[in-house]
Amino acid sequence: MERMLLLLGLVALATSHVIPRSTEVHEVYEKGEDVNPILNLGSDASLLEGDILVPEGRNALIDKRYRWKFPIPYILGDDLDLNAKGCVHQAFEMYRLKSCIDFKPYEGEKTFIKFEKRGGCFSSVGDQQVGQILSLGPGCDHKAVIEHELLHALGFYHEQSRTDRDDYVDIWLNQVTPGMEHNFNKYNDDFITDQNTPYDYESVMHYRPFSFNKNESIPTVTTKIPEFYNIIGQYLDFSEMDTLRLNRMYNCSGPLTLLDQCTFEYASICGMIQASSDDDDWVHTKSTPGAEDHTLLGKCRDSGYFMHFSTMTGKPQESALLESRTLYPKRKLQCLQFFYKMTGSPTDRLVIWVKLDDGTGTVRRMQKIHTFSADSDHTWKIAHVPMEVGVKFRYAFQAVRGNPAASAGGIYIDDISLTETRCPNAVWRIQNFSKIMETADTNTVIDSPRFYSPEGYAYGARIIPLTTYTDYTGNYAGLYFHLASGDNDAVLPWPAANRQATLVVMDQDPDIKLRMSSARSLTTDMRKTPDGNFFWDNPSKVGKYDPSCDCYRGESWGWRNFIKHFDLKRRNYLKNDDLIIFIDFEDITSLIKTEVPIEPQE
Repeated sequence: MERMLLLLGLVALATSHVIPRSTEVHEVYEKGEDVNPILNLGSDASLLEGDILVPEGRNALIDKRYRWKFPIPYILGDDLDLNAKGCVHQAFEMYRLKSCIDFKPYEGEKTFIKFEKRGGCFSSVGDQQVGQILSLGPGCDHKAVIEHELLHALGFYHEQSRTDRDDYVDIWLNQVTPGMEHNFNKYNDDFITDQNTPYDYESVMHYRPFSFNKNESIPTVTTKIPEFYNIIGQYLDFSEMDTLRLNRMYNCSGPLTLLDQCTFEYASICGMIQASSDDDDWVHTKSTPGAEDHTLLGKCRDSGYFMHFSTMTGKPQESALLESRTLYPKRKLQCLQFFYKMTGSPTDRLVIWVKLDDGTGTVRRMQKIHTFSADSDHTWKIAHVPMEVGVKFRYAFQAVRGNPAASAGGIYIDDISLTETRCPNAVWRIQNFSKIMETADTNTVIDSPRFYSPEGYAYGARIIPLTTYTDYTGNYAGLYFHLASGDNDAVLPWPAANRQATLVVMDQDPDIKLRMSSARSLTTDMRKTPDGNFFWDNPSKVGKYDPSCDCYRGESWGWRNFIKHFDLKRRNYLKNDDLIIFIDFEDITSLIKTEVPIEPQE
């Protein structure tokens, strides 16, 4: 029996319109409290370098005694904001996806991390071996900030603390707020280790230019190479070097939840196989003008490879099956993500299968998961196919010819990843986004189509391509979340409280381990509007009618500083000029009471 795909990329350019923003868009952080939270200005904790808690008489040095054993026990204190608790689990999943670092609920162990809400975001460095606090105060409920603090807990100092930092950055101590100079200490290489890696301007552990500055217009940190000035201090995700160092420090052989990925750049096609009994074969094909691969799209002309199945010749219903190598899952939960395009007949099909262990150790029991049909959009699209496989298996792509006489192309696939994680609940694809940024003013607004959560709540997202927020890097795009009226409203509980909305602007790097996607989350609550209504109530009651979806949309909450235009124009955020946004809306009521008592150690 086929499963429904959660969502294929929808194009929302037709819903662009101007709105009176003051009445419909609200900022999660009205005063920009999450702009640079790791500095913890005004905190009364004893902190070094802004966010490092130094217990008396203890430091995590190069000494391996301060390395953790896995999984790391953790406690989520009940004083934590509910949104922060959800973000901690998001950070855990990023560690599992990119390393062998794992976490487990505390069960009386001597050493553990307890997440609490204190006066800022801070952590000790390394395993203190007696249990330790990691604080997530106001503005710290941000996946990348939690990744940063956990890297401290795992044994890492800030990047600009390195022995050789003066070769790469200038620290202007005369511009540092008096009394804050100690935050720019650097350490000898017998104290901290860089894991034999080069200086990393892109590290999530690097200070921003205006850290601890006394003059708001003069930086305290500048880069020797000017091109990196706008990059230092990013709050996106682990950099490639962050991930490399983490895996070196802890001798990781591979990530915990990445089962497979392939960009088809090599003739080995990642160990995938084709059956000799097929009518035809998928062909390992080099990029050409008009038939570009997705991996190197926009970077190199006439280079890169993909798999292609022509539907222009042969007979109707002939097919080819491309199977992965045998895989061994640890979780009974997977997400197959890939890019595809279909340029042939409207009756061409791309079918996703899994081939399962039949109970005898032989992988041969076939199960159809999803079928993609051709449409009028012949460009690269992203797809997510959820799976629940608990035995060894292979996944497979079956290309099926529709009507060769009506076909002028075929079926393409590229940039596959299979992870043991949940697929995003919704995917919003906005085409020609660089053109939108060029022509947008601060009143330009794009609303997404209506999506549905697993519980049945309808919702949407709103992007403002050019907000009123600017900083030294330039302009920003804002991203916001709202509820919408939907088919299930009569049976759903209202207001829709204790649900976490997570919005992600996807970095389309072909290697999922290297992606630096921008993510933010908010959690719905029982707040009221000035007229006494619940803000997160049924939008039919508190929203405004939108004819584009034939629905009512509630007011939006989000972030005017969601992502820099500077970042959107680099890396892979706008590959194919598509902006891809993932949106999840899930019930996290189970996280309200999570604290457990700490058992006394003898």
